[in-house]
Amino acid sequence: MARILSILVGLFFTVALAWSFGKGAYTQITEPPAATAEHEFHLHPKEVSHSFDGPFGRYDNQQLQRGFQIYKEVCSACHSLSHVAFRDLKAIGYSDAEVKAIAKGFQVPGIDPATGEANTRPGLPTDYFPKPFANDIAARAANNNAVPPDLSLMTKARHEGTAYVYSLITGYQEQPAELLKEFPDAKTPNGLHYNPYFANLNLAMAPPLTAEGQVTYADGTKATVDQMAQDVSAFLTWTAEPKLDKRKQTGWAVLGFLLFATILGYMSYRNIWAGKKH
Repeated sequence: MARILSILVGLFFTVALAWSFGKGAYTQITEPPAATAEHEFHLHPKEVSHSFDGPFGRYDNQQLQRGFQIYKEVCSACHSLSHVAFRDLKAIGYSDAEVKAIAKGFQVPGIDPATGEANTRPGLPTDYFPKPFANDIAARAANNNAVPPDLSLMTKARHEGTAYVYSLITGYQEQPAELLKEFPDAKTPNGLHYNPYFANLNLAMAPPLTAEGQVTYADGTKATVDQMAQDVSAFLTWTAEPKLDKRKQTGWAVLGFLLFATILGYMSYRNIWAGKKH
C-alpha cells in the first residue's frame, strides 16, 4: 500500500511538472514576449586578453600600477575601493615609502582628539581607500541622481567582469539610427549616455577616458584610450581577486600531488596483487 501511494505521489508531481513545462513552452511559442531595445541592441563584452588569462597566466605588476594610476587620477573622483587598503598596494610592487606617500595623498574620515568631532586626516597605509562622497544623497546630487558603485569587486559582480569593464569604458557611442527607427521611444534621455554594453543601454556616467594622453604614465607607456582601458580593467580584476596568482600556484601543486598519489596508488595495487589470481 505504501509503495502504491508513493508511486501515485511521484506520478502526480511528474504530471504537474510536465504540465507546467508544457504550458510555459506553449505560451512562449504562441505569445512570445515583445521585443525591447535593451534585448535587441545590448552587446556582449568584447574579446580582450590580459597577462593573467588562462591557467598559467600571472598579473603584470607594471600594468596593475598603470591601472591604479588611472583609478587614482580618473576614477577615484566618483568611485570608491572600500575593500582595498593602501597597504595592499605592496602586492603589486609598490614599496613601503611609496604606499605611505599614496595614502597621505588621500583624506580619510577621522576624529579630532581634542574635541571628539569628526574631521578628516591624511591616510595611513592601514586605512582603506575612502569614499569620494559623504553619503548617497551627496553622490546622487553630483552624478545625475545616480550613485557610482564601489569598484572593489566589480569584475566579480559582472559576467565576464574584466572584459565587461573594458567594453563599458570603450563602448560609448552615438545612438544607432536603426534603434530609434525600431524603438522611437527609446531615445537616450538628456543627461545620460548611450552605451550598448550597459544593461539598459543608457548610463549616467560620462565617458571617463576620452583622449590619448589623458594621463601620463610613470613608466613611459603610450596612454591610448585602449591601453588605459586595458590597464584599469586589469587593476580592477586584481582588486577583486588579489590572490589569483597564489590560487593558480596552489591549484597546480594540488594537481601535481593528486597525480603523484594516483601513480603511487596504482603502483601499490600492482605490487600487492602481482602474485594474486584475479
